[in-house]
Amino acid sequence: MISSTDPASTVVPLSADVTTANVSDKPVYPDVVAYLSPKILWKIHFMIADPGYDGKKLYDLSLKKGFQLVCPVKRYKRTKEERLKLIEFYESTLGQVVYSRRSTSIEPLIEHIKSVFRIDPVPTRRLDKVRSIVLLSVLLYQILVYYNCKVLKNDNPRRDIKYMIGC
Repeated sequence: MISSTDPASTVVPLSADVTTANVSDKPVYPDVVAYLSPKILWKIHFMIADPGYDGKKLYDLSLKKGFQLVCPVKRYKRTKEERLKLIEFYESTLGQVVYSRRSTSIEPLIEHIKSVFRIDPVPTRRLDKVRSIVLLSVLLYQILVYYNCKVLKNDNPRRDIKYMIGC
């Protein structure tokens, strides 16, 4: 899960997990969202996700947590009223603006972390080892961003992260 308070800010992963490509995103979402603290949750208005997160339980869980899940929504022959509202929001100007942030925040962040920590390709096999490397990289990234923002008072810490770890 990714959060950013404004378009110019540094995007920071707030919660993360790693699964194999054949695992659906839906079962992972509740656990990842569960780790978000109440101090952070009140700042989140939208959670941007890919189409794999399109599911009623996930939309309901997100609303219960206080934010709206935004992802491409499939329309079916007999789409229920409740789902039509999700489609209407996703296709609206605001919905498209919110979802468009995925390509300018989430995807570049993933590429940045892979580049900074040189984990593309991950230098090991087996899910437990890959998960360890990727999640440790995310944790170190979070620590570096925190250090840049809080200790160094840097407004744009992303540009200095590679320098701090000697890349």
